[in-house]
Amino acid sequence: MVWNLDASWLVMAVVVVGILSFILSLALNAIMGEDGFGPTGNAFIITAGFFLSVFVANHLGYRLTDLRSAIAVGMSGAFFCLTVLALAKALIGRLES
Repeated sequence: MVWNLDASWLVMAVVVVGILSFILSLALNAIMGEDGFGPTGNAFIITAGFFLSVFVANHLGYRLTDLRSAIAVGMSGAFFCLTVLALAKALIGRLES
């Protein structure tokens, strides 16, 4: 799905996902506090996890031609990425002290 986009649509997709993830990360920052990465860090992780999971799903052979399935895969991957990195941060903080 993403491989068939031209440059302008790909930039628009990254910008839209980035804006929506920043709005979501503002709320997540209020919830996570010091356990998170700040609003900008959370937004970057969510955006990168979204597109990374879509690329991985395409690489594994899943055809994400339907927009709803692509969004579901992207959001699942984004929150999985944020969860793994937050757990790693908590684990490193616990091992340091």
